[in-house]
Amino acid sequence: MTEHTSTKEVGGRRQFITFRSGEQEFGADIMAIREIRGWTETTPLPHAPDYVRGVINLRGVVLPVVDLKARLGLGRTETNPKDVIVVVQSETRTIGLLVDAVSDILTITGGDIQPTPELAREADTAFVEGIAVLSERMVTILSLHRLIASLVGTQEAQAA
Repeated sequence: MTEHTSTKEVGGRRQFITFRSGEQEFGADIMAIREIRGWTETTPLPHAPDYVRGVINLRGVVLPVVDLKARLGLGRTETNPKDVIVVVQSETRTIGLLVDAVSDILTITGGDIQPTPELAREADTAFVEGIAVLSERMVTILSLHRLIASLVGTQEAQAA
């Protein structure tokens, strides 16, 4: 099963929710988005990596919140009430991503997504599926499956 099988495809087109984090615009598979909610202060976790902001109570479920900007090595987000938590799910794991704002929904054809340039470091592109080149903008398409898998691996390694 490929990552694309969960994506809502219509005639070779895929749908993504786009959001801003810092100066960059990112896109994520619309089928992986469970909820978009306003910023809520988190409860910090001891010994968590810098990009893990903490946890929140989401209707009785403890949800880890990850600062997307920090996880991608772009610096830590200075939170404010306008920030947003995008609740995403990959297989059985659910996390919240701290972003600046949700932009819109895009329908993109496969030809609009180009591979990440080879000049980028492998660690920087591990969570990137490609870059969507649109008329006036470029959107970095995230691989939420790889992003969430990396978080689970990090947490398990720290627990050992």
